[in-house]
Amino acid sequence: MTPAASPAAAPTAAVAGRGEFEAIIKAAILPGLRWPNFSDVREDVRKFYEAGGYMLVWTAANRPIPQARAVIEQFKQAQLKGLNPEDYDASRWDARLARLAPATPNPAQSDLLHFDLAMTIQTMRYLSALHIGRINPQHFKFGLGQGPGRLDLADFVRARLLPARDVPGVVASVERPYKGYQRAEAALAVYLKLAAEGDTGPVPTPPKSIRPGDSFAGMPQLVRRLHQLGDLAALADPAAPGMVYQGTVVDGVKHFQVRHGLEPDGVLGKATIAELNTPLSARIVQLQLALERYRWLPRDFPQPPILVNIPEFKLRTLRRAEGGFLTMNVVVGRAYRHKTPVFADEMRYVIFHPYWNVPPSIADAELFPKQARDPSYFAKHGFEVVDGQVRQRPGPENALGPVKFVFPNSYNVYLHGTPATGLFSRARRDFSHGCIRVQDPAALAAWVLRDKPGWTLDKIRAVIDGNQTIQVNLDKPIPVLILYSTAVVEPDGEVRFFDDIYGYDAELEKALAAGYPYPD
Repeated sequence: MTPAASPAAAPTAAVAGRGEFEAIIKAAILPGLRWPNFSDVREDVRKFYEAGGYMLVWTAANRPIPQARAVIEQFKQAQLKGLNPEDYDASRWDARLARLAPATPNPAQSDLLHFDLAMTIQTMRYLSALHIGRINPQHFKFGLGQGPGRLDLADFVRARLLPARDVPGVVASVERPYKGYQRAEAALAVYLKLAAEGDTGPVPTPPKSIRPGDSFAGMPQLVRRLHQLGDLAALADPAAPGMVYQGTVVDGVKHFQVRHGLEPDGVLGKATIAELNTPLSARIVQLQLALERYRWLPRDFPQPPILVNIPEFKLRTLRRAEGGFLTMNVVVGRAYRHKTPVFADEMRYVIFHPYWNVPPSIADAELFPKQARDPSYFAKHGFEVVDGQVRQRPGPENALGPVKFVFPNSYNVYLHGTPATGLFSRARRDFSHGCIRVQDPAALAAWVLRDKPGWTLDKIRAVIDGNQTIQVNLDKPIPVLILYSTAVVEPDGEVRFFDDIYGYDAELEKALAAGYPYPD
């Protein structure tokens, strides 16, 4: 439980050794911290103590104030927020508190000073991590700003946290307000509990794929694993289905496959077995990284945004209330050489029956060699050269399909339709040169133009059935977020995991393991 906090629990103790205090802040090194270099928050710490005349704030009468104990409890439970408790000295606070215990009637001045500084540094780091994440996404060359901007940490700690009666509530106020973030946090708690209970035994990998109706010696392990992960209801006797792979167990495997971005064919192949045997600790990491990336997003949007999650191969529109929700499959850039960039921008117009202005790199690498082999290739496929630029005329073979959704950006990436609709039925869909192909361009156009009088779905379909190139400008730009998360929690609480197709999870995990101060 949260210790009771008194509004009178205000800083009362002056520091005798102000010079030592200022020297530590200037050096930005506090020995005894897990990560002693606090240059990441040095200016915030300096501003904080300078404003208070270098008074100790986390103790009163040489004893920790209730708010200090409440914040320390937050540090110890940081794993529930997708953070590493040891980054905030979780295992070190008990020893520090012991040096200030009643058995020590007059704690050393240096113990008081170091305790105060440690509390301030770690509190600021913890609040900043929850507010905007630990690492600036631009470190990975992502086109995202770092969330809504930094908190004024000095002011927040002094004005909001120190006098707080409800410390957890004040801390929670800096987190993302999105339901998806909250669902991911709840799912993380579930997986932490499952991991504490231990993984079930591995499902044996058969010499060849097991299909429904086949005999499978690993049935008991398969049933236990599916039950643990929530894909199969509990069976009174794990061996009840016998050694034949059939019935509800096949249904459980299909459900598992859907949740893990696999073809839901019910076949126990190597990929499905590998996903089944992925340790719960790895799933926890995926959820932790998902929470980190949520913290990179703006806190508010002028209107519901369009979101594309690259490893999920899915587009969805966010919403403030029920209704007006849209989701569809997408095709993204190839993992090799043509990765779809991670960035945010604003959609400004829609073009029906667009021309495709072919990027020079594609024209040089693909089109001109085909034209050299077949001089009629351009004519057959609607390509023409205008002022040195290769472009493809609107039509049934146009690579952009019937609609192009434009949010001007330096990557020259946009959403569009495609004549290659068969790719949407595949489980893994990274086939493009970087742009994003949408499965149902008419439905997306109707959502984008929902506030434009007369642009009903029927009218949009009629325009698509025609052949006229039409540009429709939006009255208000729509935020578009191209993101990367290998863990997603659906509104019904179902947790889905996807392959790290671009290796971005591995990069982020490595960077976070390096500890504070993180790259800015």
